Amino acid sequence: MIDFAVISGMSGAGRTTAADVLEDLGWFVIDNMPVALMPMVGDLARKPDSPDTMVGFVVGSNLDVAELESMLDDLAASGARVRVLFLDARSEVLIRRYELSRRRHPTGAGELLSAAIDQERKLLAPIRAMADVVVDTSDLNVHQLRDRVTELFQEESSRADMHVTILSFGFKHGLPRDVDYVFDCRFLPNPHWVDDLRPGTGVDSNVRDYVLGEEAAREFMEHVDGIFDVVMPAFVDEGRPYLTIAFGCTGGRHRSVALAKELGQRLSDQGFKPNVIHRDVDKGE
Repeated sequence: MIDFAVISGMSGAGRTTAADVLEDLGWFVIDNMPVALMPMVGDLARKPDSPDTMVGFVVGSNLDVAELESMLDDLAASGARVRVLFLDARSEVLIRRYELSRRRHPTGAGELLSAAIDQERKLLAPIRAMADVVVDTSDLNVHQLRDRVTELFQEESSRADMHVTILSFGFKHGLPRDVDYVFDCRFLPNPHWVDDLRPGTGVDSNVRDYVLGEEAAREFMEHVDGIFDVVMPAFVDEGRPYLTIAFGCTGGRHRSVALAKELGQRLSDQGFKPNVIHRDVDKGE
């Protein structure tokens, strides 16, 4: 099967880093190619003697989105696997990155940096809407971003090649932007208020046992199981490549960590290979 990937997103959010990762993984990556020429690359990749069966396109806001969508539909109709990755970040983070780099924003045209970022966000909104996965890089360093992109595009062996990410987070540190399902577990008793449990995290067995020992937690996880008993087979049949599930508590150290780890184990038992990430476990309540 021929693989095509489109990497897009906000300037300063990590497109170059993502493209470098794909190249390291053996992809043939082309930056800023006109949409009209992309099908020609697709035709070359489909030739039996082509050395390049994984092709990535890096695109910004200077293209016709409708033309891009039509081209991707044509590639998918030909039997190729097509994925769109969108890299995003909060505007204040992008401003800080540009100020540190001293580079000119590509849509600047004499405007204030904040206005240029707002303009680019509007231009890229249609591509973001068609993305298979959105990665918010606001709180990621370059090494964490490389790991995230590697995780998304390395050879997958989970059921139907669907990549499942389970994320724990703390609401006090902000709602994650790149998730499909969010479960709020702040209704459960908080181990933070138990002196012996406060220093630990939901990874620790005593904290996990405390959280999952609550009848409400067990009933909650049964309902969560019921949801994914329905949606996972449907997503597999649809050929969905990515799914991100998040559990949130107050600080992201105890309840959400324990439940994310528990769902990860349950999905593993079903043949999936979920990647469990604890975003805020080291930030404190």
